[in-house]
Amino acid sequence: MNLLMKLTFLASVWLSSTFVYVKANSLEYDGWLNIALFHALDIDDPSKFTLRGNVTVTNRNTGLVSVAQEPLSLQDRNKLKRLAQENRLYRLEAHVTDSEGVTKFLTSSKACALAKSQLTDVLWVSLDHTGTVTAVTQSVNNGNLNECADLSNSDVDVLDEFNTDVYVKHTEPAPIPDTASFIQKMEREREARERGETKDNRSFFAKYWMYLVPVVILLLISATNPEAGQQR
Repeated sequence: MNLLMKLTFLASVWLSSTFVYVKANSLEYDGWLNIALFHALDIDDPSKFTLRGNVTVTNRNTGLVSVAQEPLSLQDRNKLKRLAQENRLYRLEAHVTDSEGVTKFLTSSKACALAKSQLTDVLWVSLDHTGTVTAVTQSVNNGNLNECADLSNSDVDVLDEFNTDVYVKHTEPAPIPDTASFIQKMEREREARERGETKDNRSFFAKYWMYLVPVVILLLISATNPEAGQQR
């Protein structure tokens, strides 16, 4: 069995095992997952997170989602107002539940930006090639962050419900190398070496530069210092 046949055999085995692995994971990739959202609104108790809502991804492959969120109470509105006026962060904790268990992700944005956007935000759910969630990220239109110091009660009154868009982001597949052409090239080069047909196509200077450079240096030294040569 020559080198080409060996490499082709190994490549076919690798591709077959990869196909089986991807096929096995594709069943889970199409499965559901639930994301429970908790936010921290209390400046005096920053470790306290309360339920904001739930996001259900019914199919990870298609990115089909449903969102159900709790309306803000008057007390929560005032807490968010205080966060915005003091230029604090609005922190969001996502609890991702799937067949493997629960994974937590923490993301944040400017409370002022969230208030000025009237609770409009975007959640990005990032998946790897197996369909596992690798990140949950919140983004908010920044707007003018200098206008929250004078946030009025009328501005706070409209902050009753979140308007959230959820996008499922898949990992882009890497390009597949052309292994067949590479194997054929290696085989041709090996056969050429065995027959002694390999030619050196380098230029004259590329072949003999190590001999030419010292001569050129000596000539330059002699040309720039002719008096030293005469004194000898």
